[in-house]
Amino acid sequence: MRHILPLIAAIVLTSMSTAAQEVKNIIYLIGDGMGLASVSMMQLESSYAPTVFDHADNVALQKTYSLDNRVTDSAASGTALATGVKTNNTFISVTPEGEELETLMEVASKRGKATGVVVTTYVQHATPAVFYAHTTSRHNYTEITRQLLASDIDIAIGGGTAFLDELYKGRKDALKAIDKSGFTLFETIDAANVSSAPRQLVLLADKEIENRRGYLARATTTALRHLERIGGESGFVLMVEGSIIDGAGHGNDAVGQQAEMRDFMEAIELALEYAASHAGTLVVVTADHETGGLSLVSNNSDFNLSEQGVEYRWTTDGHSGVMVPIYLYGTGAELINGVMENAELGAKLKEIIAK
Repeated sequence: MRHILPLIAAIVLTSMSTAAQEVKNIIYLIGDGMGLASVSMMQLESSYAPTVFDHADNVALQKTYSLDNRVTDSAASGTALATGVKTNNTFISVTPEGEELETLMEVASKRGKATGVVVTTYVQHATPAVFYAHTTSRHNYTEITRQLLASDIDIAIGGGTAFLDELYKGRKDALKAIDKSGFTLFETIDAANVSSAPRQLVLLADKEIENRRGYLARATTTALRHLERIGGESGFVLMVEGSIIDGAGHGNDAVGQQAEMRDFMEAIELALEYAASHAGTLVVVTADHETGGLSLVSNNSDFNLSEQGVEYRWTTDGHSGVMVPIYLYGTGAELINGVMENAELGAKLKEIIAK
C-alpha cells in the first residue's frame, strides 16, 4: 500500500496539472518528408551541439500508413494530421466514400480562432490543402483553389498564382474573384506586413517559392503577427510546412535537404520564441511521412578506428513506411505521448483546440 499511495498521488497531481492547461494557440509545423534520419543528420552536421529538436518538452512517434496503402502520400497522411481520420492516398480531407471530414482549422474557426497556413510550395499543395479543402484528388488544383477562396482561412502564404490564373482564365478575373472572396492579395511579404486587411492571400510565386533561404522564418513571423491581431483573446491555429524537405528526399540530395531542414528549424525556433512569451501556446513539430529512406552509415566496418566517417545513403526515390517523430513544446506538451497513429495526433489536436 505504501508504494501505491505515492503513485496515486502522482497520478492525481498530473491529472490536475493537465486539467489546468488551457491551449489558446497551436503552431503546427510539418516537415514534409522529414524522418528521424533527417533530424539525426542535422544533429551530426552541427557536431552534436543541441538543436531545436533536442529542446523539446516531450517527444512521441506516429505511424504514417494510409487507409489503403502501407506507404502513404502527403494527401492521406496530411488528412490524418488535419482531421484525425485516416483515408486513402490522394484524398484530401474526405473519406474513401467522399464524405467531408472536419479539419482542425474548421474546428478552430467555429470557436472564433484565427487560422493560417505558411508553406514553401504552393498553397494548393496536398499538405496545406487538407486543412481547408475537401476533394477526392489532390491533383484537382482548380477545385482546391476555389475552396481556398471560400474557406475561413485568415492568412495563406506561399506560391500558387498559376492555379488562380488557370481557374479564372487570367489575372484580371482572378483578382476580381479574390476581392469577392474577402481576401486581399499580396505579392510580397513586406506589403502584407504593413496592411491591416483582415484576410490575406500572400502569393509569391506561380508554384514553389524559388529563393527560399530565410523565407520560411520571415513568412512565419508575418503569419504569427497577423493571426495574433485577428485572433485576439480567442487565439489561433497556424500550420507551417517545410515543403521541399520532401523534394530533396525524392532527389536523394543530402546537401539540399540540409538546407531545407535549416530553414524549417529557423521557423521552429521562431515558433518557440513566440510560445515562450505567449502563455497558452502549444508548438507541435512532426512530419507527414519520411521520403528517400535516408540512413546514416559508417564508411568502415572496423569500429576499432577512432573515426570511420559517416555516409548519407538513400534507399528509394519515393516515400518509406517508417515512423516519424513528434516534438512538443509549451502549453499542453504533456498531453501527447507514446507511439500513436497519425490520425490519433490529428484527433487529439482537434480535441485540445475545441475546449
